[in-house]
Amino acid sequence: MNPLLTLSHISYSYHDVNGETLALSDISFSLEEGSFLAIVGPSGCGKSTLLSLICGLLEPSEGIITLHEQPLKEAKANIGYMLQKDHLFEWRTVYSNVTLGLEIQHRLDENSRRNVDAMLETYGLSAFRDSRPSQLSGGMRQRAALIRTLALEPDLLLLDEPFSALDYQTRLSVCDDIAGIIKREQKTAILVTHDLSEAISIADEVLVLSRRPGRVCRQVPIHFDMEDRTPLRARNAPEFKDYFNIIWKELNTNA
Repeated sequence: MNPLLTLSHISYSYHDVNGETLALSDISFSLEEGSFLAIVGPSGCGKSTLLSLICGLLEPSEGIITLHEQPLKEAKANIGYMLQKDHLFEWRTVYSNVTLGLEIQHRLDENSRRNVDAMLETYGLSAFRDSRPSQLSGGMRQRAALIRTLALEPDLLLLDEPFSALDYQTRLSVCDDIAGIIKREQKTAILVTHDLSEAISIADEVLVLSRRPGRVCRQVPIHFDMEDRTPLRARNAPEFKDYFNIIWKELNTNA
């Protein structure tokens, strides 16, 4: 099977009045369709910059990014980006928030409305379709933000620390919810996080980056010997501690 996404020898430098700063150096990896990759690394190592390169907001200084074996600019693929904040607009209802992207892209038709209605029902927000964002809990807001992103039917979903603003208990619950939604919708996803436990519990593989300039230190495949894996169940698995120690050691060696 050909990979959905491939990064080949990607480097990126920032330029300002003080000169050039190398943020990422010689990054290479690929991502199979339907897989979930987590990216971890020290603060400032370029994790969010890497997502910006993958979605085309930035262009690499060196290397090439391909989607479906086509250069990023030429690829007919849709990339969804879920940020740290949900960015729901208070003056719009939950329904009009989750359909905003479709409106902007002039794709809000009968079929897309049916799809949104189905996701609101499936993921417990149907009763709140006419509510305002302030009436939702933190977890419900994140589900609404994810539905807004999934409504655009992305081939690849990018998640930039989407749980970081939540308290710990809510974060665990929402991580379980979001992982379940992504699995049911059969989406390919990349998660950037500072939380090693989160990365190990949710991902099929963890990519460890070094301190700036970020480079790939190690790729750690994650497998738990269980049926119906969820992030909460994975945290209690015997393999979890081993994966945590491997990644923790790698980070401390290259920090």
